[in-house]
Amino acid sequence: MKDEADEGNAKRAIQFIQEHPGCHLRRIRSELGISMGTAQYHLARLEKAGRVTSNRRGLFRYYFPVGVFQDNEKSLLEILSQETAREILIFIIEQKNPTQTDIVDKIGVSAASVSWHVGRLTELGVITEIREGKYKRYQLHGDPKNLVSLMKNYYPSLWDRWSNRLAEMFLSMSKGEEEP
Repeated sequence: MKDEADEGNAKRAIQFIQEHPGCHLRRIRSELGISMGTAQYHLARLEKAGRVTSNRRGLFRYYFPVGVFQDNEKSLLEILSQETAREILIFIIEQKNPTQTDIVDKIGVSAASVSWHVGRLTELGVITEIREGKYKRYQLHGDPKNLVSLMKNYYPSLWDRWSNRLAEMFLSMSKGEEEP
């Protein structure tokens, strides 16, 4: 009986990771309704069996199905799975080169928190920092289409909320590129 329950938990874990790539251990444990030890056991087994892979960033370990995502996509999925980092990233895309003060004022979190998240986004290569005198401005690094694709495919409820804002932003970006 225990083997069947173990196998069922492993199947549920792999299915959850496939549907929610970039999720972390605590979310998996919470969504599956299993203990932390059970989640750690099954995720370690799945990783040893080559069914999932993980990245450790600070205190969190993020899980992905094997062979599906490139490193830059994994970084974006990690960011999308965290509300504050996601809000900061979307604001950076939307506002085109905001300063840290702009982000603090809009997002409503402390300057220290914004600094930490921006540092992490920069370290992951998701955004780049541009120095303008005493100010640092931030912008998305790379093609925004990758972010949009991942959001549409793996975070559809998030995509629904942000699609209108993103569509308006991308339209304004494309108009800006067309003008001489």
